[in-house]
Amino acid sequence: MTNPRLARDTERGRYYSDPAGGPDLVSVTNVLDTAVAKKALIPWAVKLTVEHVLANLPSITLRLVTEPTAVVREIKAVHRDVKDRAADLGDRIHKGAELYLCGAPVPADPEVAPYLVQLKVWLAGWGVDLNEHIEATEITVFHRRLGYAGTADLLIWLPTGPSGQLELWLIDFKTSATRPAKSVYPENTLQLAALRYAETVLLPDDTDAPMPAIQRAGVLNLRAKSHALVPMPADRNAHRAFRGALEATRWLHAAPSSYAALSPTAAPSRKAA
Repeated sequence: MTNPRLARDTERGRYYSDPAGGPDLVSVTNVLDTAVAKKALIPWAVKLTVEHVLANLPSITLRLVTEPTAVVREIKAVHRDVKDRAADLGDRIHKGAELYLCGAPVPADPEVAPYLVQLKVWLAGWGVDLNEHIEATEITVFHRRLGYAGTADLLIWLPTGPSGQLELWLIDFKTSATRPAKSVYPENTLQLAALRYAETVLLPDDTDAPMPAIQRAGVLNLRAKSHALVPMPADRNAHRAFRGALEATRWLHAAPSSYAALSPTAAPSRKAA
């Protein structure tokens, strides 16, 4: 997950500070993490854990006799370590992409480089001129009335309209070392719809500008050896669905973390008739 300037992590997940002085705004990804079930995560974590145990079975068996607590702790951390490494790589890829799209120098990073090669191949395939067709990168958007905010990876003009007419796309980068380039999750549509129908864009001087009219939205999957732009139906129906998740998130974040148990009390005596 990238780290936008106004975003901060709280015990309830990520929130954005409002330079205008209003209440903090829950992040779009926080809403999806809180209110949308990630059903693929548990099988993925189990697979990683089993593979680790099988690959290290002799040493694990020996260590279980002398240091069982440490072994169990290490096994339980396997999927978290993999997730953290993938998130770190994703952040570096996003940052490298932002720098490249802005025409700034990109630090050398052998892990990031193959993904940026795929980004450049994709841009060349669409005939993108960085100075002419890039509208914005890593731009923060607010919807103060509904109480959420997020960061859009890329606003770009692509010749996808009738007769090659340019259309303004909202694109979110997704990176992975294992998933196929054409694969997406349904919640990606909710994320794009939330960003697409935000009310305002926050400019570098912390003033507002109207959110531009987005004509198309999609996920650009970047892989080390491939890439794919997958259009997503981030329409008003998807935005209504996101608003339902937003309402659930707001309730869950306001709910107490525990409730007092009810203890039995003596029943009142009954008077004889």
